[in-house]
Amino acid sequence: MTEATFTFRVDEALKADFSKAAKAKDRTGAQLLRDYMRDFVRQQQEAAQHDAWFRREVQAGIAAANTGDLISAEDAEAEAAAWRAETRRRMAGSVG
Repeated sequence: MTEATFTFRVDEALKADFSKAAKAKDRTGAQLLRDYMRDFVRQQQEAAQHDAWFRREVQAGIAAANTGDLISAEDAEAEAAAWRAETRRRMAGSVG
């Protein structure tokens, strides 16, 4: 792994408090900052993947609607009512 230096300014009190907190966790500030950076990058990648998935799903829905592949409101409500009834039945069976 090629390493690079990341330099930035921070308030001296914040640096001291951060270093103290890191030491209390048996870590260095640099180790924690690297961990935070990795976590942030991972979160951004996951958010981008979710966004791409969501956009694909929306486009698939639009395409289906454009071809007339639709479910009536009545059919959707009937499916939801059946799902709710089944959920209530299961919950009642698990009580006691």
